[in-house]
Amino acid sequence: MRCTIVPPHMLERVAEAAENPALRDLAQRSLEISIAQRDARVSFAAVPPAPSADFTPERTVHNAKNQERLPGEKARGEGDPATGDGAVDQSYDWLGVTFDFFEAAYRRDSIDGGGLPLVSTVHYGRDYQNAFWDGRQMVYGDGDGELFLGFTGPLDVTGHELVHGITQYTAKLEYRDQPGALNESVSDVFGSCVKQWHLGQTADEADWLIGQGLLAEGVNGVALRSLKEPGTAYDDPRLGKDPQPGHMDSYNHTRRDNGGVHINSGIPNRAFYLAATAIGGHSWEKAGRVWYETLTGGKISATTDFAGFAAATVATATELYGGEAAETRAIRDAWTGVGVQQ
Repeated sequence: MRCTIVPPHMLERVAEAAENPALRDLAQRSLEISIAQRDARVSFAAVPPAPSADFTPERTVHNAKNQERLPGEKARGEGDPATGDGAVDQSYDWLGVTFDFFEAAYRRDSIDGGGLPLVSTVHYGRDYQNAFWDGRQMVYGDGDGELFLGFTGPLDVTGHELVHGITQYTAKLEYRDQPGALNESVSDVFGSCVKQWHLGQTADEADWLIGQGLLAEGVNGVALRSLKEPGTAYDDPRLGKDPQPGHMDSYNHTRRDNGGVHINSGIPNRAFYLAATAIGGHSWEKAGRVWYETLTGGKISATTDFAGFAAATVATATELYGGEAAETRAIRDAWTGVGVQQ
């Protein structure tokens, strides 16, 4: 798993094309850190514990002080007052919002379903251009200030990365090819749902962007990805153009990025957007419920592809709402709309 919010193709572009040599060096170092974390994650076991009756978060935020050692110095624990360090306090708050969302929406007790403590480290590395889930905790860089701002800023970055942990404890989707793209997609889906829940937005009010507010002033783009219109999030000479397809007709057959996990995730992302907006109301209540039950309910395996996941969501919707219900038809039509047959 390489569970970083900024996909490697963006950093590869910066490392190759940026006029500023310092930015090229930072991008190369960020890529090297991502690769090291990917290799380290392989040994992490994810065995869900017994559920806890007490659904309360247990948060600890550490400060790496621009070093690359984890977890760093403890900066804030559960119930402690704000520190005045914006990154520390944002991370603490967003861990809590994500915890509260999964408890309120799906009665899930933390990432593992059994009260797993939520740990994060901020100020990781020097101007590190990414954030990631390492199998046990969240890690945030400060960004370089020219292309990327601080990674604790957007709530959906925290939501996205923590959902990699939920996938780790449930479906265990392999991080390559279509299962890997699904792994990325469900993190985008619930990252967006967390933000919409926090803002009290309905599906038609939401921006459906991942990482909105992360790109620095002067970058030609609005976010890292768009669930509504994959391929439109950015188009900048230093970052390249958003390569995500929104339909199987444009599926990217590549060996890079573990078979394009950050690229082809645009297809199931758009399927969720189509389903949620067709159903209406709050995205997490019906469409999100179907995706959550499919991810956590034993209907899919580590090697499930797009067609298998689509069929599983239709089966889940049928169980929840009925085979001819409007919700089930909307989900079936959404997958058809992106060229995935169930």
